[in-house]
Amino acid sequence: MQLKKEIHRVIFEHDKKWEKLFDVVLLWLILFSVFVVIIESIPEVQAVLFNEFYTIEWILTILFTIEYGLRIWSSPKPLKYIFSFWGLIDLLSILPTYLELFITGYHYLLVVRIFRLLRVFRILKLVRFNREAQILFHALRGSSYKIGIFMMTVLTIVTLLGTLMYVIEGGENGFTSIPLSIYWAIVTVTTVGFGDIVPQTVLGKFLSSISMIIGYAIIAVPTGIITVELSKNLANTSRCDECTHQNPTGSQYCNQCGNMLPVP
Repeated sequence: MQLKKEIHRVIFEHDKKWEKLFDVVLLWLILFSVFVVIIESIPEVQAVLFNEFYTIEWILTILFTIEYGLRIWSSPKPLKYIFSFWGLIDLLSILPTYLELFITGYHYLLVVRIFRLLRVFRILKLVRFNREAQILFHALRGSSYKIGIFMMTVLTIVTLLGTLMYVIEGGENGFTSIPLSIYWAIVTVTTVGFGDIVPQTVLGKFLSSISMIIGYAIIAVPTGIITVELSKNLANTSRCDECTHQNPTGSQYCNQCGNMLPVP
């Protein structure tokens, strides 16, 4: 069906005038909707403009619902889109408003507030339209396994440090349990240092110093992992000689200025 192909091209592609216009309009709607959620959280403003916020939210939700429905209808593989990362984000951006219709009563007001705050997920829709954000997203996804192993290592270290501190300091110095001691280890290793629990013995202070030094080394590791993946993703792009914009591999024209890209 020609109409279906045209809608798919406008929604999912970003090369021609109408496709870019659709992206720009959607970008502004997303930014406006997130702005409304943030401003609505101010009690004084909400008390005065509750009805206006309610109307605006439903208008935006209906528009995003139409967009979501068109994406499903025009997609060659609707189920693949629905259960994809972006499909779930699109669903999360409209679901909270509809959930409010089924939750009524004074005792459920807190739950309603939580659902309404979920609308801030709309800001994740912005990543779809930014090439640099996509490169970062792919870098994070590419390094997820290494970061997972790194997090397991950190968890092992803080568990060991917390257990040692529990043995060294004991309950009389505030380290009343291993979980609480692990909390202290996490706060210390991440260099946050709340100071709500501090060692009192010489050996405990020595272990605390070791934990701080370990923390500085730990902070640098994920930065290096992600930097390597970013370099790999940037290497797989085509650079425009006219505007120096980085384009996806295989592109024939620059998606920023339209200039023909050099043949690799």
